[in-house]
Amino acid sequence: MARLRRECAWKAGQTHESLVRYLVEETYETIEAIEAGDAEGDHGHLREELGDLLLQVYFHAAIAAERSEFGIEDVAADLVAKLRRRNPHVFGTEAERAAAHDPESINEQWERIKAEEKQRRDVMEGVPAELPALLRAVKALDRLERAGVPLPSGSAASDDLGDRLLALVIEAREAGIDPEQALRSTVRRVSQG
Repeated sequence: MARLRRECAWKAGQTHESLVRYLVEETYETIEAIEAGDAEGDHGHLREELGDLLLQVYFHAAIAAERSEFGIEDVAADLVAKLRRRNPHVFGTEAERAAAHDPESINEQWERIKAEEKQRRDVMEGVPAELPALLRAVKALDRLERAGVPLPSGSAASDDLGDRLLALVIEAREAGIDPEQALRSTVRRVSQG
């Protein structure tokens, strides 16, 4: 990537900001590859899209390295450190490894450790406003619940469309269904006629 930044005029001209659209595109292309699945067990499409997504990480790290901010090694080291901190049931002491073993307790532990690290002032701090609305609603409900804030009731009978949509998100969440994935699957099904 460093060589490409030196020898390719287009790549040399890119910034963190100019690359945002490609990061978003590659993220959605990766999601599409996951949802479409690969025929006959060939995972080439997903592998290719993951590579394109990883390219975006390398691109941003190269830009930061040119500015002497950080490099790809720092990104990887930070990720390893985070995984070690947030997974004491794997990397911790014997007592920590015994403390959480089922998916629910592991997730609770992860969220507790993350909350201690982040020390958020607001339940929505760190949740991008740009998230698709269904994902943002689920994230908001999760955050409110963890903060001990009563969840909105939402009413499917309300005249307000937003209230009705939120009621459906709450219903899906209570049923253990990812509303974003459910809607994406339905749209894919109906659009394929």
